[in-house]
Amino acid sequence: MAAATGERTDLRFLAGGGEMGAQVRAFDWASSPLGEPQGWPHSLRTVVGLVLTSRFPKCLVWGEAMIAIYNDAFAPILGKKPMSIGRSFRDIWSEAWPEIGPIADKAFDGEATFIEDFPLVISRNGYPEQAYFTFSYSPVLGETGEVAGFMDTVIETTGKVEAEHRLRVLNAELGHRMKNTQAIVQAIARQTLRGMADEAALSAFTQRLLALSSAHEILLRQDWQAAPLKAVIEGVLIHHLEASRLRLDGPDFQIGPKAVLSISLMMHEMATNAIKHGAFSVPDGRVDIDWSVHGEGEDALLRLRWREWDGPPAAAPTRHGFGSRLIEGGLTGTGNAKLHFLPTGLVGEFEASVNWIAAGAI
Repeated sequence: MAAATGERTDLRFLAGGGEMGAQVRAFDWASSPLGEPQGWPHSLRTVVGLVLTSRFPKCLVWGEAMIAIYNDAFAPILGKKPMSIGRSFRDIWSEAWPEIGPIADKAFDGEATFIEDFPLVISRNGYPEQAYFTFSYSPVLGETGEVAGFMDTVIETTGKVEAEHRLRVLNAELGHRMKNTQAIVQAIARQTLRGMADEAALSAFTQRLLALSSAHEILLRQDWQAAPLKAVIEGVLIHHLEASRLRLDGPDFQIGPKAVLSISLMMHEMATNAIKHGAFSVPDGRVDIDWSVHGEGEDALLRLRWREWDGPPAAAPTRHGFGSRLIEGGLTGTGNAKLHFLPTGLVGEFEASVNWIAAGAI
């Protein structure tokens, strides 16, 4: 009775583990290079127990024969491959071994790896298919401190990668259609307003379309996610002036899609005003734009300043048109803008909540 109890105690590490745990217990380990589980070293027992009870896809690869023991979460990655408990990892993934073999060798040399969205052509459903995996091979030490195997911790990312590819294609098509639409809108405006509006008004309308187009281009490149504030400002102002007349200074700061559109239109109006009346209306005029974040958490604010130099004295506008309203709308289109009309040039101070500026949804 004592011997039986001791045997059950020795094999407690194989308890549970779902279907793969049952497969490990039923496997004929006597015919395997690992031998019977009662004789496995403590290090192997410990790791096998961790693998079988983990909910994350894991496969232990042990010894020179690279014997594989994996859990239920790993099984779907194998698809319709034959039951692979106790088989060589090299044989299981023979079709992909030229790609993953060198990574396995590094693991046995003691070097851990982590790779995201690794492309592999595998045969798990009776035909070759392109798949992608994010995984790590982590060396596992044996009883005497030598590398005895490695742990393959993996998640398949095929769906994510394919979705991202489709999104890039759709974004490219969307960008093409948007450019066509903007060209059509511009043509319609010219035809409709011919004889009703002067060339200056048509030009202003066209330039605002270009500013909007620039904002959309940036968002498309960012998959309609957050975009760098510096890139947004440069994307608008590049249509107006030489880079040598502009200085940008501020920390790396990501702004959300709503803010990209709002700030792009505001920057366009500021530049247009500088070309007509301010620093950009003279050869030596220049503009400094700087920004910084103040406060923390819910109270954090983004402060941006536009300062003109070496141009004519700034004068308050005599009329408030659409452009003035865009500027006064500030970074969010809802206010918090202060304009100072100084003898040295226009200074604009804009402030907005970081939470709003960084918001990721339109």
